[in-house]
Amino acid sequence: MSARILVADDIEANRRVLQGKLEAHFHVVLEASNGLEAIEVARNERPEIILLDVMMPGINGYETCERLKADPATAHIPVVMVTALSDSEERVRGLEVGAEDFITKPVDDFQLNSRIEALRRYNMVAHELRQRQGRGGTALEFDDNETEDINRKVRILIMDEHPRRSRRLKTMLADAGHEVYSYLEAGGGAALSSTGVDVIILPLSDQSFDPLKICTHFRMTEMTRPISIIVASEPHETQLAARALAYGASDVIQMPIEPQELLARVRTQTKRTRYIEIMRKRLDRGVELSVIDQLTGLYNRRYMMSQLNQLMKRALIGGRSMSVIALDIDHFKQVNDTYGHGAGDSVLQQVAERLQANVRPIDIVCRPGGEEFVVILPDTEGDRAAAAAERVRRSVAGEPFVLPAGEQIDVTLSAGVALLAGMEDTPSVLLSRADKALYQAKNEGRNRVCSVAA
Repeated sequence: MSARILVADDIEANRRVLQGKLEAHFHVVLEASNGLEAIEVARNERPEIILLDVMMPGINGYETCERLKADPATAHIPVVMVTALSDSEERVRGLEVGAEDFITKPVDDFQLNSRIEALRRYNMVAHELRQRQGRGGTALEFDDNETEDINRKVRILIMDEHPRRSRRLKTMLADAGHEVYSYLEAGGGAALSSTGVDVIILPLSDQSFDPLKICTHFRMTEMTRPISIIVASEPHETQLAARALAYGASDVIQMPIEPQELLARVRTQTKRTRYIEIMRKRLDRGVELSVIDQLTGLYNRRYMMSQLNQLMKRALIGGRSMSVIALDIDHFKQVNDTYGHGAGDSVLQQVAERLQANVRPIDIVCRPGGEEFVVILPDTEGDRAAAAAERVRRSVAGEPFVLPAGEQIDVTLSAGVALLAGMEDTPSVLLSRADKALYQAKNEGRNRVCSVAA
């Protein structure tokens, strides 16, 4: 697939070379001749990837990258530093100011395409998650816990059967503070689940196993799919490295491996993986917040109505029974007025716990609001639903509730049961009938269960 790529270089000939290489793979190329222009184009055009020359007049590539990463509108756009500098520390400096990758001049086709392909795949996942969070064009701000998660110690597995090379790689990484396992120490890769590996270093040469099969297997297996795989290739193995990327490798580093470049690539891959992980957790939390009552952990009114509608249709089509229980805590206002809202919240939580403990796993327990609860009982006749409601009532009334301050109080609830009558029923009608039974229980003295015929 193609990508929109911004090429920033003060020398037109260099831009033309990169443009030709990129357009040969059907990418769309934007151009900038200096750092300030690159920032302006990035803000206005929102490219998917930026190739940024280090040596430019005015503000150099490093400062340009820092400004891009400091701006929420462009901070999420991956930056690849393009440098002619031979000093490894200078080459890696770009990663330290926020760039996602770097390539060296003269730009090799394989080096360029492998970096672009790795970033394009990352972009696809990151963009989709940002879109689903409603933040498609901006970077995310992390809270303290998320920042700590991003910066936690990296666990690395070196999958290399070459003992000398494996020891050298392990020393490089361990000296930098990473937690490193060798292939043999990890039981030939079998201990991945117990070690919680973040990154795998996988040299392509001198292995009895097929590294390409390893890449494919790890991407097809749910447990190992999030792990970043950095393959290490000899200069003559460009085709093999390209296949490794196609089969699921995350990045490529050429041998002989320079320690600073290896550490930078580990840091970059870990940052990407954890960024995606945090976004997915946020989405999961967002989905949960949309259907879960945060105080009690029960389903909320929105989820209740959705499930009630589906289960009623299923019951009617299949000729099955279904019942609903409406429950309300008796004299709940007195609890709040006497002991405070904190005590009231505690009572709601404890009622929710007793409710869940006294219904079946298939029953859906909800808190639509206030001190009201609803239980949806699939495949349940009215008499069985009434028995379930009585079981819940006895559980609530049977033992005192302990409040946060240590006081013990008695709590009761009233319940109304309604049975699905037929095709004329709607969720609102069925709930209204259960509420009618609940009001009857209240009027008859509370702390009881009543049923109302259709």
